[in-house]
Amino acid sequence: MPRVPSEAAAYIGARIADARKRMGVSQDWLAATSGIDSSNIRSYESGRAMVSVHTLVRIADALDAPPGDFLDGLTLDLFGGPAGERKKVS
Repeated sequence: MPRVPSEAAAYIGARIADARKRMGVSQDWLAATSGIDSSNIRSYESGRAMVSVHTLVRIADALDAPPGDFLDGLTLDLFGGPAGERKKVS
């Protein structure tokens, strides 16, 4: 299944990159510490791939941050397209 980038992926990725840089660690360190391939870390941080919940928790654990910190401020409109549109509830 191809990965489709979105503003949401870029938003979360930027928050991961910011937290990593604040800690003063490299992408390779984050990869080794979280057990996630470094190419995936680069894809997440650049917004080329959407991180799964399980992976986000692993990254958050490595960065000693609550997983919710990476989602704070995320809104439906960042997902774009039909998947990001709000549906009326009858």
